[in-house]
Amino acid sequence: MDYIIIVAGGKGLRMGGEIPKQFMEIGGLPVLMHTIKRFREYSEKLNIILVLPHDQQAFWHNLCEQHHFNVAHQVIDGGETRFESSKNGLFAIPDDEEGVVGIHDGVRPFVSVDVIERCFETARDEYACIPVLPVTDTIRYVDQHGGGKNVMRSDYRVVQTPQTFDIALLKQAFQRPYQENFTDDASVVEALGCQVQMVEGNRENIKITTPFDLIIAEALLQKER
Repeated sequence: MDYIIIVAGGKGLRMGGEIPKQFMEIGGLPVLMHTIKRFREYSEKLNIILVLPHDQQAFWHNLCEQHHFNVAHQVIDGGETRFESSKNGLFAIPDDEEGVVGIHDGVRPFVSVDVIERCFETARDEYACIPVLPVTDTIRYVDQHGGGKNVMRSDYRVVQTPQTFDIALLKQAFQRPYQENFTDDASVVEALGCQVQMVEGNRENIKITTPFDLIIAEALLQKER
């Protein structure tokens, strides 16, 4: 059985408003609903777990009623950190469950179905997978003293979500206490000494965190229609 854990813990501070960014609308529908619908488009059988701060859940349920949103999903309390939120969603999966689990940012509504499929199928064979893109801008390293130098962008990749894993492997990885070098879910698995495979992501799979991103999101939505 496969699962997707959609983590939506943002407070929306960079948007300059009180509404968390995952609830802001694009095309007349909250961002988070677009994200959930994309994973349902990938598979009708996929189990969807939404990790949301407890104090936002009543608002979310009201939004679902208002928009007649009936895509089946389970809501789990978020934690104080992204690590804790991912862990809460992960351990909502029964211990004897076998399959693949993905973890995805709730504010990435434009991941393509092809990328989702590549991630899940690769994780089925290789146990751990992340979608990446080549870096197109010049990259500069800055040291603690403010000095720096340009580095070879060909040595780096931009990491997206969903990050997908064998369920048992990811549960084993999240038994470890939090460390500062856990920058994403893949880094937790890599701390076990496991290799994470990379597949090609899609450029449209942006993370909506600023008002400018909302403008881009509206344009992407119009392109899809």
